[in-house]
Amino acid sequence: MMILSKKTRYAMLALTKLAKEYGNGAILISEIAKSENLPQRFLENILQELKKLGIVGSRLGKSGGYYLIRDPKEIKLVTVVRHFEGTIAMMYCISEKAYQPCEFCKDEESCRIRKVFKKIRDNTYDILEQTSLYSLIQ
Repeated sequence: MMILSKKTRYAMLALTKLAKEYGNGAILISEIAKSENLPQRFLENILQELKKLGIVGSRLGKSGGYYLIRDPKEIKLVTVVRHFEGTIAMMYCISEKAYQPCEFCKDEESCRIRKVFKKIRDNTYDILEQTSLYSLIQ
């Protein structure tokens, strides 16, 4: 079963905080960490990854901190989950990002187990793709 890592959950919490403050300027990392009860040192690395991903920006100085560079309506959870988790599939033989042939079945196309888990992956993907940061703050 895919269990989200703390890193992914922390990223979603930080992004939700930034989404709530979208358009109000940059937010200090210490404020994000305190309001969401996250370890600041760990959060720094996560925000740097989100910056490289093109979701957040940062500003130095008196009015410095982090901010969303895209509208919260445009940022989908699937982007965050795939970045930090790598895949949403529970089996390699159905993964789009980390596909590996199944070591157990002789014919993937007729494997009933694979079909069920492909449906789970597809439904999970659809839900994450349809869920924006904006929808989390409503």
